[in-house]
Amino acid sequence: MQTELKIRASSIGKLMTEPKSKGEVLSVGAKTYLRELAAQEILGIEFEVSSKEMEKGILCEADAIALVGRVRGLDLSKNAERRQDEFFTGECDVFEQTYREGRDTKCSWSARTFPICAADCEDKLYEYQMRVYMRLWDAPRWHVDYVLLDTPEHLIGYEPVTLHFVSYIPEHMRLTTWTVERDPEIEARMVEKVKHARAYYAQVVAEFDQTHAAAVVEQFEDVPA
Repeated sequence: MQTELKIRASSIGKLMTEPKSKGEVLSVGAKTYLRELAAQEILGIEFEVSSKEMEKGILCEADAIALVGRVRGLDLSKNAERRQDEFFTGECDVFEQTYREGRDTKCSWSARTFPICAADCEDKLYEYQMRVYMRLWDAPRWHVDYVLLDTPEHLIGYEPVTLHFVSYIPEHMRLTTWTVERDPEIEARMVEKVKHARAYYAQVVAEFDQTHAAAVVEQFEDVPA
């Protein structure tokens, strides 16, 4: 069983929360996430999470990238390459070879959730995700594009359709971009978190092997001769 794990770009933020207990490196939330990863590995089952918001993002991704290209005057195409190094793995949305910069596209669920200012875009989980992409693609900065598109009708449910049918609004008003600059010091802290995460992950796997192997022995010991 593999215990030398690599952390996905989309998950690194879960390790970066600071612990409340003095002397600890990993927070309670980080340890909970690592135990979940170990459970997936041990049981051989991926705990997939799905929602209508995520489904919209998948269904509308190509349209979102196309809108960003039109508004920003860029020739953009979806990236299909997954990269990894010693600690991280990730597959970004877009990488601009000309400018050596990347872009990640976020489809807002509705007009209510669409951020109209960059200050409303800032999110620590997304920030660390972009930092992994910058490391893997050796880019100086990464742009997070929040795009407002019509929601596929079958996903809307009981919400007012006025929140979801938005294509009448000019495209430049339906795109808000937040840019993350590369920072070697933050990257170094991310690597340290992964090193500690690996140690804890290995500990969890070893504990499972020990306790469950012992349970099997006890079961046979209880069988009458």
